[in-house]
Order: sequence, then C-alpha cells, then structure tokens
Amino acid sequence: MSPMPVPPFDAETAAAKVQAAEDVWNTCDPEKVAMGYTDDSVWRNRDSFIVGRDQIIAFLRQKWQRELDYSLRKQLWAFTGNRIAVRYQYESRDPAGRWWRSYGNELWEYDDAGLNSRRESSINDVPIIESERRIFGRRSDADRGRDVIDLR
Repeated sequence: MSPMPVPPFDAETAAAKVQAAEDVWNTCDPEKVAMGYTDDSVWRNRDSFIVGRDQIIAFLRQKWQRELDYSLRKQLWAFTGNRIAVRYQYESRDPAGRWWRSYGNELWEYDDAGLNSRRESSINDVPIIESERRIFGRRSDADRGRDVIDLR
C-alpha cells in the first residue's frame, strides 16, 4: 500500500487524496472513515457542527442509518498547499424507500501528517426515482478520474 499523500499537495497527490476519500466513504464504515481525520478535526456538514473523531463516528452512524445504499463520487476541484476543494454527488435511499441525489462541495484542510483537520461541506438534495440512478457502488477502475458531471 502506498503512503498517505501529505501536504503540500500537487495535482497527482491531491487527486490521490480525493480518490482515497471517495473509496473510504463508500465503505460506509464510520470508524474507518474517521481514521482519516485528526482527533480534533472540525466539521461543518450542512447545518451540523462536529468536533473530533467520536462525534464524526456518531454523525456517520446516524447518516448511514438514514442514507441507505449510499454511493458516492468525488472530484478534485482545486488545491493549494495543505488545502483541497472537491465537488461530489452521491445517491441513497431513505428508510421509506425514496431515492435522492445529493450534490455537494467540500473544503478540506490537512495537517502535516496528511490527516484532515477541517471539513466544510455544503449539500443540496434532489429527489429522484430509482430508474434515474446513475451512481452504483464503488467506482470501477475504468471510471476513476471521470468528471462527476459526466455521470448522466
């Protein structure tokens, strides 16, 4: 396994960081996801303010109890030094069986060890019908690097 990319980021390491984040989030494993964040990481996720791995884990457990069959695609938007901006889309269904596509932008800040110390996320949800789904499971090798807006 290759070492975790650390700042300062270049185009290759920033893209690798984004793909690694997508891969781990698609596991829907809160503990595994939280290991990519500092012990005191600060999040803003929609209208929630979260601090630290324990709160991240609790938040993600609740998230994936209400966002079932979650499947995510992230794309590098910009980077500089120890910061990365991404845009993303994910699809999920709620416990009542309604499908949603969520569109978001995130701003990430990393410590010197390559752990995410700050995450700012803005997300909009759009109801879809199941036949409109276009994101399924983990990204295939052939799909890696594709622009999220190409997923039509």
